[in-house]
Amino acid sequence: MKVILTTNIKKLGKIGELVYVKDGYARNFLFPNKMALRENKKNLEYYEKIKDEVNVREEKKLQDANKTLEKIKKLNIEFSKEADEKNQLYGSISKKEIISMLKDNDVIIHSDDIIMKNSIREIGDHEISISPYPDISETIVVKVNKN
Repeated sequence: MKVILTTNIKKLGKIGELVYVKDGYARNFLFPNKMALRENKKNLEYYEKIKDEVNVREEKKLQDANKTLEKIKKLNIEFSKEADEKNQLYGSISKKEIISMLKDNDVIIHSDDIIMKNSIREIGDHEISISPYPDISETIVVKVNKN
């Protein structure tokens, strides 16, 4: 099904683009969440009318994402965990723990905004990327200390 996007969606497209998606994805997710419109003449005209409003909303999301990244840069993300003599953790540090730690510091992000190249399973400094908005990304360091 061909749809007109009304928001930026990671790995799919930007505002105003015509993209092909599976019918179920459009009916069950995009349309109910007002993220897309079915592609037809009437909706194309409607989109042209609300284009400015949609762009203002996306600009606000972009500003919020930049503020979130600024807050994250100021934080010192550090964990103390149990580890063996080879500095291997008993378990690992997950995205949930990072999100929880950020939430305790009044920073709200989603799980798919965090990009971890490797799982954190040992003591030391580890780099992760945080991308709260398409095309905006920041690399931060997560420190893991032995408990």
